[in-house]
Amino acid sequence: MLKTKRFFEEIGDMTYFALRFFKEVVTAPFEWKELLRQCYQMGNRSFLLVSVTGFILGLVFTLQSRPTLLEFGAASWMPSMVSISIVREIGPVIIALICAGRIGSGIGAELGSMKVTEQIDAMEVSGTNPFKYLVVTRILATTLMLPLLILMGDAVALFGSAIVENLKGEVSYMLYFNKVFDALKFSDIIPATVKSFFFGFAIGLVGCYKGYNCSKGTVGVGEASNAAVVYTSMLLFVIDFIAVFLTDIFFEI
Repeated sequence: MLKTKRFFEEIGDMTYFALRFFKEVVTAPFEWKELLRQCYQMGNRSFLLVSVTGFILGLVFTLQSRPTLLEFGAASWMPSMVSISIVREIGPVIIALICAGRIGSGIGAELGSMKVTEQIDAMEVSGTNPFKYLVVTRILATTLMLPLLILMGDAVALFGSAIVENLKGEVSYMLYFNKVFDALKFSDIIPATVKSFFFGFAIGLVGCYKGYNCSKGTVGVGEASNAAVVYTSMLLFVIDFIAVFLTDIFFEI
């Protein structure tokens, strides 16, 4: 009973935190330099991880799917199936989970450390708005950068899939990507891109909330970092379910 009460209290606190973000994001002044710095750091630090993840995803997915399609004599459908599956669903979800672990935990640990060492309090004393400088910039950065990282991860995954098809199916790269572009429609790309923004917002919001409200002590920093990943992962699946449900209604897949 106590855990249930605490759960709903935390949902309320996080909702208030999100509402404060929307209030601060439209209020001048804007921390453009910090926003750009956060975008660069998140993109730069996640580039290699997302690339490797996307490449392995494309390789494994193609290797696992190929025997089944060959059994039914449908190997020529491989580019279409892989591209639609990766761009519409698998790519965004897998890469968002990877970024939740990499970026969300990093934000939670960074802000938690600043909270514990009273750097956030010092910023308030010096006249700086810590919420606008630390929270708003990080949530905006994750919201803007995650769609770019997911698009890049999808492209690398398709390249990995093309390598497998080229080696095992003797399909040229040009033919493979021609089939990919023929198969993909706006109804595949637009919903996946839109939900990527919400994935990024969720990663930034939960990471900042957990770090900004971190309890005292080094143990609290670790708990904030860990909780940021767990809460974000659950929230990503909820957002994905809502996105698939709405896409099914509006695009009649």
